[in-house]
Amino acid sequence: MENIDVLEKYIKFVKERTEIELSYAKQLRNLSKKYQPKKNSKEEEEYRYTSTRAFLATLNEMNDYAGQHEVISENMTSLITGELTRYVQELKQERKSHFHDGRKAQQHIETCWKQLEASKRRFERDCKEADRAQQYFEKMDADINVTKADVEKARQQAQLRHQMAEDSKAEYSSTLQKFNSEQHEHYYTHIPNIFQKIQEMEERRIVRIGESMKTFAEVDRQVIPIIGKCLDEITKAAESVDHKNDSQMVIEAFKSGFEPPGDIEFEDFTQPMKRTVSETSLSNSRGDVKSELKFGSKSKGKLWPFIKKNKGAGPEDFSNLPPEQRRKKLQQKVDELNRDIQKELDQRDALTKMKDVYVKNPQMGDAASVDHRLGELGQNIEKLRLEVQKFEGWLAEVEGRLPARTEQPRRQSGVYEAQNPSGVNSCAQDRESPDGSYTEEQSQETEMKVPATDFDDEFDDEEPLPTIGTCKALYTFEGQNEGTISVAEGEMLYVIEEDKGDGWTRIRRNEDEEGYVPTSYVEVYLDKNAKGAMTYI
Repeated sequence: MENIDVLEKYIKFVKERTEIELSYAKQLRNLSKKYQPKKNSKEEEEYRYTSTRAFLATLNEMNDYAGQHEVISENMTSLITGELTRYVQELKQERKSHFHDGRKAQQHIETCWKQLEASKRRFERDCKEADRAQQYFEKMDADINVTKADVEKARQQAQLRHQMAEDSKAEYSSTLQKFNSEQHEHYYTHIPNIFQKIQEMEERRIVRIGESMKTFAEVDRQVIPIIGKCLDEITKAAESVDHKNDSQMVIEAFKSGFEPPGDIEFEDFTQPMKRTVSETSLSNSRGDVKSELKFGSKSKGKLWPFIKKNKGAGPEDFSNLPPEQRRKKLQQKVDELNRDIQKELDQRDALTKMKDVYVKNPQMGDAASVDHRLGELGQNIEKLRLEVQKFEGWLAEVEGRLPARTEQPRRQSGVYEAQNPSGVNSCAQDRESPDGSYTEEQSQETEMKVPATDFDDEFDDEEPLPTIGTCKALYTFEGQNEGTISVAEGEMLYVIEEDKGDGWTRIRRNEDEEGYVPTSYVEVYLDKNAKGAMTYI
C-alpha cells in the first residue's frame, strides 16, 4: 500500500511540473505578444532598424522557446502522468486480487482447523461416554439384586459407547491427517505463491517508476536542441545589429534637405551707395531675406531638430515639413492614392464582368442593378486621379526644387486655392528652388517679403549658363510645371547644370528653351574638361 502511495506521489509531482511548464510558456507568450509592434502604428516603423529587427527576432524566438515548454508539458502528461495513472489502477486491481487469494487461503485453513477441533471434541466426548457406560455395566454386573435383563442392557449400552468412541477416534485421526496436509499446503504452497506474486508486482512497480524518471529527463533532453537553435537565432540576430546602418537610416528618415546658409556679407553703412544687381547680389539678397526671416521674424524654425514641432494637422501639401521629409510624405500619399485607385479599378472590373454575365444570362440577375455602383466607382476613380495629379504636382515641385515665383503653380490645386483665397504663394515659398536656395514660409512680418517682379527682373538679366556637356533623353518627359522642359525619347540636348543631388538636371534645347528634367530620365555626357564623364541612369 505504501509503495503505491509513493508512485501516486510521483505522479502528482510530475503533474505539478507540467502545470508549471504550461504557466511558464503562457507567460513567455504573453511577454512576447506584449512587446510585439502594433500594426499600422509608428512603433511598427521603428522596426526598420537592425537593432529593433533583432529585438523582434528575439521576441519571435521567445515565442518558439515557449512552445518547447508546452511540448515538455504535453509529453510529460502523455508519457508519464497518463501512463502511470493507468498503471496505478492496474496495480490496485492486481493487489486486490492477491489479497483476496490470501484471505481465501486463510479462511480455508481456519475452516480445516475448526473441523479438526470439532472432530477432536466429539472423540473426547465419545470416549468419556464409553467409560461411563463401562463403569455402569460393571456396577450393575456386581449387584446381585439386579436382574439379568438389566445387566444385559447395560452391557449392550457399554459396547455401543465403545463402538462410537472408536468411530470418533477414526474420524478424528482422518481429520487430523487432512488438516496437517492442508496446513502444510497452506504454509508451503499457497501463501508463498501469493507473496511471490505480490513481490513480483512490487518489483514491476519499482522498475516502472525508474523508467518514468528516465522519461522525465528524456522529455527535457529532447527539446534542448530546439531550444539551443532558438538561442542561436537570438545570438545571430544580436550579431546582425549594425550601428552604422541604423545611423544612416535615421539620417535618411529625418534629413531635412536644407542647405547650410552662406556667409553673411559685411554691409558698410559708412559709404552709402547703390549696388548693381548681379547674380551674386541676387543670391545674397535672397539669403539675407532668408536669414532675416529665420532669425528676425516671429515664425519659428520648425524644420530643425532642436526646436519643438508645431502640433496639430498641417497643410494638405505638407509644406510645413523640410523638403526631404515633405518629399517622402507626398510620395507616400501618391502611393496610397494609387493603391486606392487600383482597388476601385478591381471592383469596377469585377462589376463589369458581372454585368456582362447578367446581359448574357438575364435569369441570373438584372444588369441595370449594377449601373449605379459602376457610376459611383467611376466618380471615385476620377476624384482619386485628380488627387493623384495634385499631389504629383507638389511632388514634382519638391523633387525639382522649382522656383515657384508666381501664383500660377498654386492654381493647379483648387482645394488649396480655396483654403488660401488671398492667392499668396505661401506654400511655394516653403520650397527649395533648383539652384539650391530655399525660401522660408511667409512670415507674419510682411516687410520681409521679396516682390515677385523684382525677382523676375533680376532672373531675366542673368547671363546664360555655358554648356558643360550633352545628354540623351532615355524616356519622354512632359514638363508641365514651371521651370521644367518637355523632352522626347532619344532627343539629344545640351547640359548647362548637372544634378546637385536633388534629382534634377538643367538642360537647353536652344537659346530660348531650357529647363529642368529628372536626372533619371536622361543619360548625361559631361565634357572632359568638366568634372569628368558621368552617366546617370
